[in-house]
Amino acid sequence: MLNLFLGFARTCEGVSRRSFLQLGSLAGLGVSLPNVLAQQALAKNNAGRHAPQIGTDTNCILIWTQGGTSHHDTFDPKPQAPVSVKGEFGVIDTAVPGIQFTEILPRMAQELGRFGLLRSWNPMNGSHGIADQHVLSGRKFNPAVPYPTIGSVVSHELGFKSAMPPFIQLGSSIDHRFGGGTSGILGLEHSPFEILADPNAASFVVRDITPPNGISNERVDRRKKVLGMIDAFQRPTSVQPVEFDALDENYKTALNMITAQETRKAFEVDKEDPKLRDQYGRNPFGQKCLLARRMIEAGVRFVTLTDGGWDTHQNNFKSLKDNLIPRIDRALPQLLMDLEQRGLLEKTLVVWLTDFGRTPKINSASGRDHWASSGFAVMAGAGVPGGSVIGATDDEGGQPIRNQYFSEDIVATIYHKLGLPLDLHVQAPDGRPVRLIEGNLIREWV
Repeated sequence: MLNLFLGFARTCEGVSRRSFLQLGSLAGLGVSLPNVLAQQALAKNNAGRHAPQIGTDTNCILIWTQGGTSHHDTFDPKPQAPVSVKGEFGVIDTAVPGIQFTEILPRMAQELGRFGLLRSWNPMNGSHGIADQHVLSGRKFNPAVPYPTIGSVVSHELGFKSAMPPFIQLGSSIDHRFGGGTSGILGLEHSPFEILADPNAASFVVRDITPPNGISNERVDRRKKVLGMIDAFQRPTSVQPVEFDALDENYKTALNMITAQETRKAFEVDKEDPKLRDQYGRNPFGQKCLLARRMIEAGVRFVTLTDGGWDTHQNNFKSLKDNLIPRIDRALPQLLMDLEQRGLLEKTLVVWLTDFGRTPKINSASGRDHWASSGFAVMAGAGVPGGSVIGATDDEGGQPIRNQYFSEDIVATIYHKLGLPLDLHVQAPDGRPVRLIEGNLIREWV
């Protein structure tokens, strides 16, 4: 929603002052875009307080499959286990000798040389909501200290790289009950800019970015010119010129985001080659992956791509085989190939995370329940060695038995790849210094 209008407001001193720009509230935040961008502009001025250890040009696409993706039925099959553990799927060889995936991941198996796989992740948690907070921040839930999600930290520390927001979230499949996926102590200005519209839809438009019907870019330009004339006439009479200058600069930031060429182009998924869109998959997940690549090209630093429906307590095997896995098996390798062909993969970290693993034993509803002791993570790009398979679990996939890593280690590795120091501290609203991560690097990936 976009509404430029020429209205007037009165200050406390009684001086009339025109209202400059009105925009729809950001989805789910309840705050206007100018206010968010005003605070982010301030954060940009403060960025760089912590000297990055690597280059700050490295970006990230984080895929979050909400609900808990089964490691047994994807990347860590146990073909020698009893049927009550191994499940319905057979196994296939991958591009790495000696490594097998389940048969429902043929493309991921073929393209294992493009990504790294962690088989020995210990989530230490099996609860929804808590998982979203812990995995996406690298800090265990603490009701007294709402730790920020990774993208918010990137926004806070590195700021804008272009007119596009530094942190964008595609979809809404993140549980916010315990602060998961939110900016926490960093403030609302570092929350993700959420895009809830389906990029696979023929009528795909982005709220707060795409002008409504009847408002062309030329019409916006005309209104800007008229506004400039009124502003030039009125400014000499302003009682608070300094304050109004600052306010106008914030509005200009918001308007620049909406009218900037890179913003317009970034969301034009329909301009992509139809054959490439087909290769990603003509479904919401596939087109989100394509849109994420476009966001990175447009200057977004961190994109979280969410996908729901992975809590497979019932009909686990049918859900995975018929619906959930095929779209990822198609789109994720395509994303990696597309980034590589465009010269973006060395500067783009791609990560696939989920809540936790699922139980070794299959339940009476042909499903698997929550499992807090083992699971998987996928990482690619930004120097992650393709074909690296780290760790192992026991014969039933219940416990890591080699090279165990935790959620804080995964997040620490992401920080390192993005050039953020592992001893990073920020100031809480009450003035306390808060350390954001206490994990160790995944040695095999750095």
